[in-house]
Order: sequence, then C-alpha cells, then structure tokens
Amino acid sequence: MAARRILIVVWEITLQCNLGCRHCGSRAGPARAHELTTAEAFDVIRQLGDLKVREVTLIGGEALLRPDWDVLAKEIRRRGMHCSMVTGGRGLDASVAQRARNAGIENVSISIDGLEATHDALRGVKGSYRACLEGLRHLREAGVPGSVNSQVNTRSAGELFGLLDVLAAEKVWAWRLALTVAMGRAADRPDLLLQPYELLDVFPMLARLKVEAYRRGVGVYPGSNIGYFGPFEATLRGNVTEAGHWTGCSAGDETLGLEADGTIKGCPSLPTQAYAGGNVRERPIVELLEATPQMRFTRERGVDDLWGFCRTCYYAETCRAGCSWTAHCLLGRPGNNPMCHHRALEMRKRGLRERLVPVRRAPGEPFDHGLFELVEEPADDVPAAAGS
Repeated sequence: MAARRILIVVWEITLQCNLGCRHCGSRAGPARAHELTTAEAFDVIRQLGDLKVREVTLIGGEALLRPDWDVLAKEIRRRGMHCSMVTGGRGLDASVAQRARNAGIENVSISIDGLEATHDALRGVKGSYRACLEGLRHLREAGVPGSVNSQVNTRSAGELFGLLDVLAAEKVWAWRLALTVAMGRAADRPDLLLQPYELLDVFPMLARLKVEAYRRGVGVYPGSNIGYFGPFEATLRGNVTEAGHWTGCSAGDETLGLEADGTIKGCPSLPTQAYAGGNVRERPIVELLEATPQMRFTRERGVDDLWGFCRTCYYAETCRAGCSWTAHCLLGRPGNNPMCHHRALEMRKRGLRERLVPVRRAPGEPFDHGLFELVEEPADDVPAAAGS
C-alpha cells in the first residue's frame, strides 16, 4: 500500500527544556544522548524536501535551547517547505523573535495552559505565564505571527473563557486545543485528566468557546483527541462557517514525528517504545515509511482492528477509534477510545457512564504511559465537570 504524501512533520530538535511541566508527555529536561548534529539534521531536511513535505514544525523539549534552531529553519525554508515552531515561551525575548523573523519562521505557537496561577503551577516555573505574554508581544513587534496552544484538563478547563479574553487582547490569530493525555508526567497525575463522562459538559463548552473566539478574531482549532461525531463535531472540526468532521488518525499517513536522536514515528506524540519505526541515521525516511509496520498502521487499519465500544460504533469505518495516542496511553493499545463525545452520549442514553481507573504506573521514561481500567457504572449523580 503506497504512502500518501506526508504533509506535516513535527520535529523534536532537542529534548532539553527550561520548564518542568507537570503534564509533559516527553518528560523533557535533559537533552537526549546523541541528538542529531547540524549536518545530520540538514540531511533530514533534504529528505523531507524530496518527499515534498508541506510544513515542518520545530518543537522540544524547548526548541529555542538548541543553538542552531534558526539555521535549521532557514534550511527548511530554502528547501521550499513552510516552517513553524512551538515553544514554552521562556527566553523568547526581542532578539529571539528577530532571529525567528530572519530565519523565515512563519508562525510561533506558545504553550499557555490557563490563567497565571494555573499556568505557572502546571509549567513548574513561577513567572512563565508572564514570559509567554511577553513572548507574544516580541513576536508581534518582530512581524512574526504568534499563536497559542493549550491543554484542556481539570485545572485549565474552567479558565478557557478567561484565557480567551487575554488572547484576544494580545491579537493571537490561532488557538489550538488538545486534551491532556495520560503520557509521561501526566500519567503520574491522573487527577489532571478529564473523565469520559466529563466530556458531556466540556465539549459543549468548547463549541461555545470556538464560536465566541471566532467572533473576536481568534481561530480555535481542536487537536486530534477532541470531538468525534457528537452534536458539536461540525462546529469543533469545521471553521464555524463551514462544517467539518474527523476523518481518522493520520499518523504515518499525512503526519510524521521525529525525535532529536533520529527516531521516527507516525505521530510525534505516540509512545516511542511501541511506535518507533526506525532511525533516520540507519535508513532513508522514504524507506522507513514503507518498510516498518509502525509507520503503516493507520493506512492499514480497518474496522476489524477496532475493539470494545469503537468496534460496534456507527461511525467506526470513518472514525477508526479516534486518536491512537490517547487510546494507547489509556488502555495499552489503539482501537478503542473512551474520550469521545458521541460515545459518552450513547452511554448516557443507556443510563451508564465510563470511568478510568489507574491500575499500573508509568515507568518514568520519555513518552511512556501506565495503564487504566475502564469501568462502566450507573450515570446517576454525575458530578459537574470542570469548565461547565
């Protein structure tokens, strides 16, 4: 089965980080052993250009801590690809913003998770929230479009409308939202994770947020683990004026992830141990895309590969169990995803709800996860969800 054109590559150029995020899936901090050299990174960029990749997003850790980040960005642009960056914002001063402009970076997304006290607590460094806002202003002054990405969890969900006030005032053009996933340090803090039944309140709230944000000039874009064919799917997945819907996990099909040591995955968020598809130091990327099952699994996935509720769902053929990353980190394998609005609604019709209970701790490695048990129970007296 031939690979489709890879459109977006998300590239962790270093695992080194200057924050200590409580929900960090990669457990970033120290750099990886044997991260790619500049020369090796240039060869990766050449290969991506030959594959006609549309956009490369540089991430970390903290991408700004790799000294040659702007050199890599310039080469990405020279090879005809768009280049963007995701940063925690700490250290993004006027000179860094100008370097981004000079390198041709077309968008820098800063991670902000709630208002000041919540953000600083989640990010593990006091003052990081204010650094993010200062970074957005430096980008604006340098002429670099600045956007924001936020994780939605029990701490941040209730503050999203307040955060919208801030982002609209800062003239942020785009805001990407994703549910916090039980990976890395977030797996160590299950109290941060939303329960499936809480989606009954959270997803309608996100739909209202998207409409209000559009009115105020901020585009809201849901990540791959928000939505799935509930009554707000068209609003969440579309562009407010035009409906959209989820079309299945694109890992290894339209998207590609690279780790700083050259490990390749179909999606940058997937657990490394289960989804590493080889290393760019060992074989060309075009070969790895076809030679390893870890890079082909979404192209080859069918309804018969699904299990649990998702196997019998009306939308199974189109949805294919939603986000592989979310499902695997919760239940140990893809193909059955409880973090789905349609599923929560169907369970409620039966007078039931699903609750995730941790049964095995994560081992403490980058991109690791534990294991949760999915419990069905009566839906009576469901507590109000965060953000309702």
